[in-house]
Amino acid sequence: MAPQETEGRAPVSAGYGMVGCAGFCGLLLAAILGPFFLFGARLEATASAFLAARPPDWQVAVLISGLLAGDIVLPVPSSLVSTAGGGVLGFWLGAAASWVGMMVSCYVGYELGVRAGEPALVRMAGEAQRARVARMAQRHGHWFLLIFRAVPVLAEISIVFAGVSRMPRRGFLLVCALANLGISVIYAALGAGAAAALLSS
Repeated sequence: MAPQETEGRAPVSAGYGMVGCAGFCGLLLAAILGPFFLFGARLEATASAFLAARPPDWQVAVLISGLLAGDIVLPVPSSLVSTAGGGVLGFWLGAAASWVGMMVSCYVGYELGVRAGEPALVRMAGEAQRARVARMAQRHGHWFLLIFRAVPVLAEISIVFAGVSRMPRRGFLLVCALANLGISVIYAALGAGAAAALLSS
């Protein structure tokens, strides 16, 4: 009798798993694209003014990387900064500047977690958020960083948690490099596309 119940429940469980995965993917996509659609008009206006008279590309790239590097401790609108980088610098240089800044931010956050420890993380995030990240880390291993990377607030908390939990640096940097590359490419493409449309209009 018990085996029959297990067999009857398996498809339902699998169905819930697929619905949950689809829901998560939808939320992740919304977190990436939402700021662009919400602030797209303002971004286009800013990019237009900046393209008319701006400093050399390398200075803009350093500024963008510096802003994103400070995102771990400062309220930087990283999605807008990365998208603006693609609009001002073009796709390739914008994506590179975004990726470098995000990697520096991740490393700083990791070292902050190593040195400050769990009490500082609890003060920063609260026990409920810390516990949520801890559960995801236990369930998914290193890849929990990828899950949270585009989610505001939880992205920073997960990075500091990685340092607190002494995640091996090699695995940490590998997952962050992949996640940051994907996010930087998406934002840079959005910014470059918006700038191209603006210039052609």
